[in-house]
Amino acid sequence: MRLTVRRLSGDEMRARLDDLGRLRITVFRAWPYLYEGTMEHEREYLPRYAAARTGTLIVAQDGDAIVGASTALGLDEESESVRAPFEKAGMDLSRIFYFGESVLLPRYRGQGVGVRFFEEREQAARDHGYAQTAFCGVVRPHDHPARPADDVPLDAFWGRRGYAKRPDLVTGFSWQDIGDAAQTEKPMVYWMKTL
Repeated sequence: MRLTVRRLSGDEMRARLDDLGRLRITVFRAWPYLYEGTMEHEREYLPRYAAARTGTLIVAQDGDAIVGASTALGLDEESESVRAPFEKAGMDLSRIFYFGESVLLPRYRGQGVGVRFFEEREQAARDHGYAQTAFCGVVRPHDHPARPADDVPLDAFWGRRGYAKRPDLVTGFSWQDIGDAAQTEKPMVYWMKTL
């Protein structure tokens, strides 16, 4: 295994968007997202990172294969549903860099890649002149039938990276859960850090 982590941009990023889409579908099928994804949706959603002025894609590769990826862009370039809680709170969107997904195949976890994804995205935020970073995570009921018995939330990991949970900043994202017939909206709570 020859694991490397690096930032892609421009044509190199565009060329790997399908790889990112397949990875998102694979990793997000697991708890807590339970995402029933399609490449059709991924091909509609992912090009925005390549099109954005601040679009950032960090990849973890084992040889040429992408085994993990992490995205980010300025909150001022994000969709309305992502921006809305910050706008309602009167925050300056031009100061906040938004972290999208962070996905890594299970066999590559526990080797520091998740930490590198945070470091690389935080450096991208600084490079683009942002003072704060934010991301959100899905909130599932504690008694959800698909919750694994050995589930360990990522809250402690995020806290060690300097992020604070912001229960006052909540939005909703819709997707189809595995086994469901239609999309449903899930609450997403934000975490923030000042760089």
